[in-house]
Amino acid sequence: MLDCLITYICIIISVVKRWRFTASFYLNHFMCLMGQNELLPMVQSKNLTLSFSSESSIEEELKRESTADVITILISYLVMFAYISLTLGDTPRLSSFYISSKVLLGLSGVMLVMLSVLGSVGFFSAIGVKSTLIIMEVIPFLVLAVGVDNMCILVHAVKRQPMELPIEGRISNALVEVGPSITLASLSEVLAFAVGSFIPMPACRVFSMFAALAVLLDFLLQVTAFVAFIVYDFLRAEDKRIDCIPCRKISSSSADSDKGIGGRRPGLLARYMKEIHAPILSLWGVKIAVIAIFAAFTLSSIALSTRVQPGLEQKIVLPRDSYLQGYFNNVSEYLRIGPPLYFVVKNYNYSSESSQTNQLCSISQCDSNSLLNEIARASLTPESSYIAMPAASWLDDFLVWISPEAFGCCRKFTNGTFCPPDDQSPCCSSDTGSCGLGGICKDCTTLDQLLTSGIFQCFLHSDLNSDRPSTSQFKEKLPWFLNALPSADCAKGGHGAYTNSIDLQGYENGVIQASSFRTYHTPLNKQIDYVNSMRAAREFSSRASGSLKMEIFPYSVFYMFFEQYLDIWRTALINLAIAIGQSGICCLLGHHLQFMEFCYHFAGVGNDSRGSHGNSASFINIHGVMAILNIQLNAVSVVNLIMSVGIGVEFCVHLTHAFSVSSGDRDQRVRDALGTMGASVFSGITLTKLVGVVVLCFSRTEVFVVYYFQMYLALVLLGFLHGLVFLPVVLSMFGPPSRCELVEKQEDRPSVSLRP
Repeated sequence: MLDCLITYICIIISVVKRWRFTASFYLNHFMCLMGQNELLPMVQSKNLTLSFSSESSIEEELKRESTADVITILISYLVMFAYISLTLGDTPRLSSFYISSKVLLGLSGVMLVMLSVLGSVGFFSAIGVKSTLIIMEVIPFLVLAVGVDNMCILVHAVKRQPMELPIEGRISNALVEVGPSITLASLSEVLAFAVGSFIPMPACRVFSMFAALAVLLDFLLQVTAFVAFIVYDFLRAEDKRIDCIPCRKISSSSADSDKGIGGRRPGLLARYMKEIHAPILSLWGVKIAVIAIFAAFTLSSIALSTRVQPGLEQKIVLPRDSYLQGYFNNVSEYLRIGPPLYFVVKNYNYSSESSQTNQLCSISQCDSNSLLNEIARASLTPESSYIAMPAASWLDDFLVWISPEAFGCCRKFTNGTFCPPDDQSPCCSSDTGSCGLGGICKDCTTLDQLLTSGIFQCFLHSDLNSDRPSTSQFKEKLPWFLNALPSADCAKGGHGAYTNSIDLQGYENGVIQASSFRTYHTPLNKQIDYVNSMRAAREFSSRASGSLKMEIFPYSVFYMFFEQYLDIWRTALINLAIAIGQSGICCLLGHHLQFMEFCYHFAGVGNDSRGSHGNSASFINIHGVMAILNIQLNAVSVVNLIMSVGIGVEFCVHLTHAFSVSSGDRDQRVRDALGTMGASVFSGITLTKLVGVVVLCFSRTEVFVVYYFQMYLALVLLGFLHGLVFLPVVLSMFGPPSRCELVEKQEDRPSVSLRP
């Protein structure tokens, strides 16, 4: 059965190679033959297991994965859109809900968010920057989070204004009240993402570029077009026109009796924040408990963050029903050899004047610290070197092949051309069964002549210098070796094993520009194994290059995918440091420019550093959660961490601004800030993201569950806890004085005149 299966697979491969179609055509026919119609039923009938993959399988499955959860993502956004449209309205009343609701205003705001995303994608597409799957999935989430928060803050600020004022006056007062914090938050996010666009990691750089422009466009549309939409919607409500059908006007007594539609009556969340949430946080026992819990959580996250491993498991990014899931499981469980590893040597000087031949080879008279000897020694400690065996050396085999002791290898006719071994055509004819007895190869098989004079052998010992060929001998015989087929008479022929190991372009000058020596990695089962094996190979090559004074570098087929993980921690920390530092600098500048009062930002940058738990602490907590949930550090998670900068700014800037401009003692100012901005932030960003993120847990692909549902949920919950629990406690204990009180003191201070 097994022989039949192997034969069948070989036939399939040979047939496929004759076809000249696209990779998808190959894969479709390969899948049809291997899985559905032929081999899989045959194998299953014999109680065997068949796992298979092709070179383009992962690419094709990723394409299928990108469309597998379109409906899930669409439902997630639709749920968020529905919630946004409802949350902007007043407290629901059955008698006037069709007037007080703001579904049309919410949909208008959502359309502005989508326009900002499309504008960013369109601009960069016009200049030749391609968007990626990460961008299309993450950017709308980020901009929607920022945009919804601003929408709620603006609408709620207008509602808090006196109804006696005309709508223009209410809009003006609302913009004076919340405009500085919205401007500063958006500026912080735009600059943080813009600086991140200089990061060398392509995924993070492109994401930062798209995010910066999208947030900027969203801010401009929020303070212009959306403000106009607010005016029209409030005029509609005051004129008793139906939401979504403004052409119809209601003049019923029930509508008239509902005084104050769109007025200042606080909503349920505002009352909860001011009457329940804030009083609980004002208790000293609660304050101490909050500080202790957050400090313990931060210290625990610091310890846990070291356990976050770089990488992205291939099984996670594939659909759960993919045939490659079983393939990767079986490869990890049963294979005992890793991927091939090539050590590439550049500019190898093979001339007789050079000593580089002995610095590379591993046979007799080679240097003890030669490259191949060092590879063999490294294979004795595979747990640290990740090298499974000594390298297959074309140089060693070539030197053996041309040696006089290899009687059946390097031979020539009387005219000086290459003569193959006796058991190969034309010396051996399979039809007659005669080998080397006469005919065209008789001159190569005359044993007496070979033993007495050796004229039919390529070299005598006297022709070589310490068993090493001269420059001209090396140059002439190397192509013979690479074209020689291995056989029973001469197993050292290099045609099969080393045809692609040497770049012969320009080798006539005595220098081989590039050649490789093949070995194998140890079995690599986890992503960290791939990363560590690549790092170990690079360190080995660096040491060998330094000691041999030759340019040597390693290569394996997976290196191009895992090179990003060698510096992923440095890239992530640089991104986060830039983003957090930029946000803090913007807050500090905002204070000095007085378009926003002192910003008690989580970055801890300002005139007063008390209580600066910081966005840094928030990110430390996120890393701790990543370690607990076994979320790896990769381009997707780094992009999510950068995105969380914007979300973190939204959670804290508005609340600190409201705290800084309110009057009273610290507890009273915290209560006022939570009652105004706290309710808007909670309804605008926390609940909106929660209702959308929950839908993602039903995704068919593990990558959405891990990197979008779990990580987004952690980002939102941590942002809520830091912005609406920890920050109010810190402000109530260590908050700066009120800006209003400082202004009053300056106005009451008597002026001093200078007398001559």
